[in-house]
Amino acid sequence: MNFLITGGAGFIGSSLCEYLINQQHQVLCVDNFDPFYPKEIKLKNISTLLNHPNFKIVEADICDSEKLAEVFKSNPIDFVIHLAAKAGVRPSILNPKAYVDTNINGTMNILENMKNTAVKNLIFSSSSSVYGNNEKIPYAESDNVDFPISPYAATKKSGELLTFNYHHLYQFKVINLRFFTVFGPRQRPDLAIHKFFDRLYKQQAIEMYGDGSTSRDYTYVDDIVEGIARAIEVISTSENSFYETINLGNSSPIKLSALIQLIEEVCDKKFNIKKLPMQEGDVNLTFAAIEKAKAILHYAPKTTIREGLQKFKTWYESNQK
Repeated sequence: MNFLITGGAGFIGSSLCEYLINQQHQVLCVDNFDPFYPKEIKLKNISTLLNHPNFKIVEADICDSEKLAEVFKSNPIDFVIHLAAKAGVRPSILNPKAYVDTNINGTMNILENMKNTAVKNLIFSSSSSVYGNNEKIPYAESDNVDFPISPYAATKKSGELLTFNYHHLYQFKVINLRFFTVFGPRQRPDLAIHKFFDRLYKQQAIEMYGDGSTSRDYTYVDDIVEGIARAIEVISTSENSFYETINLGNSSPIKLSALIQLIEEVCDKKFNIKKLPMQEGDVNLTFAAIEKAKAILHYAPKTTIREGLQKFKTWYESNQK
């Protein structure tokens, strides 16, 4: 098939591009190389694909409706996997308008171009952040997600509403995937595990927000890619229009204090920890119920947090060289 992947040079996107290329698909990667982190990192992510005959990269912003329309009209597209977004909970509080522009208006541009070119198949990357400080655990797709606690979370919930609207009006086949704290090789440098490794190896202090009791459901990137692949299969083999929202997590949260200790064990090094108050927008816990993913996608995450950290360590040390 011919895939359009937005945000395809990023952490998850580049891993997915590699997977699809290895499956003999055609991949059109659209990325605007947002200066949120250096362009060189993203170019390195896709460096092994740049000369592959089945891979094409277009530098474009999903907010640029004219450029996006040109991309859709001039390339064969069977399936859109929409990963592009302004990322980060805390930055969204400082600059909410930029998040609305990209994550809501940009998503609308994708949907409009799909409609205009009769592309019906869509996977939309949502986030566990839509659950806010959900009191019921684990977090299930049927839970009320009307109380986001950051602009980023609000924009991801808005994206889900938009995809439903286009499913309803134009019979799109849609799966929204709510990712839970993805980690692994190529992880963004601003995210906790990458930042912790970086400061540990450089003998710099890490910042621990709160008392260490907050928990995250860390999910290894290969398990996320496998979940996306299974969602592709479900959509591709379905004859009828349908709409689903599905968690992709590990269903095994770990406390921040335990994560820090585990990284120390994996690296055989000790952190210098600077304790700070909890930050606005941060949730206390993420914990995915994955029964729906198991039932619909036959999703079965395989990588434990320790195994994932060991793989990240290998990548990090190689990358530093």
